[in-house]
Amino acid sequence: MNNLIDTHCHLNFPQFRNNLDEIVERAIKSGISKIVTISIKLSEINDIISITNKYSHIYNSVGVHPHECKNYQDLTVNDLIKYTKHPKCIGIGETGLDYYYENSPKKLQKDIFTIHIEAARKSNLPLIVHTRNADADTIEILQTEMKKGQFKGLIHCFSTTKELADKAIKLGLYISLAGIITFNKANNLRDIVKSLPIDRLLVETDSPYLAPEPHRGKCNEPSYVKDVAIYISNLLGLSFEEFSAKTTENFYNLFDKVSK
Repeated sequence: MNNLIDTHCHLNFPQFRNNLDEIVERAIKSGISKIVTISIKLSEINDIISITNKYSHIYNSVGVHPHECKNYQDLTVNDLIKYTKHPKCIGIGETGLDYYYENSPKKLQKDIFTIHIEAARKSNLPLIVHTRNADADTIEILQTEMKKGQFKGLIHCFSTTKELADKAIKLGLYISLAGIITFNKANNLRDIVKSLPIDRLLVETDSPYLAPEPHRGKCNEPSYVKDVAIYISNLLGLSFEEFSAKTTENFYNLFDKVSK
């Protein structure tokens, strides 16, 4: 039964260029019913759309990753909105703040983050948030912007603090979990996840990066989201079927442009 969704991966990346059909087929055989391939810069959006046009069960987002902000200093809300007219475009991002590398100036990252939030409001599509070493500013921007007008969204590849998770959930956002939760040193993350409401959890791979155990060191791919889901279901004391059904239901509640 196909009842899992990889809510975040990057199928247009070079690692998949020569074997995408095989990657997609392996995911189907692993029970992955839908895949969302995520945009990190507008220059790649046509390649992403060509992937979603080819495969009926693959969808996409539109956005500019914080690393790429320096190349999109004149970005406007309309630059993002125009791509949301495509029937397979179901999210805004990934966007947010990354102070770990700070490949783009912090102020520019903040400004472009808020542009994405406005695009999420106007399109009524979920905001896909990346945050690394920037929790305080991420929370402040999300709280400030939510007061200006409601928007939907998720914290993708969550791996930071309980404060961020709790405040995001209080704002109505979802938490997406990736292979990091399977890593040996992720005890704190596992403790946090045990405290989170099941009706706000999603699963993802963020492939080609962060392959979960038992695939560490390999190129990650959407089929491995099953390993993530099995691990978390065991962690939470749920059956794999129950956890899969719940996270899939959560996906449709958040990404409501997608029909079941």
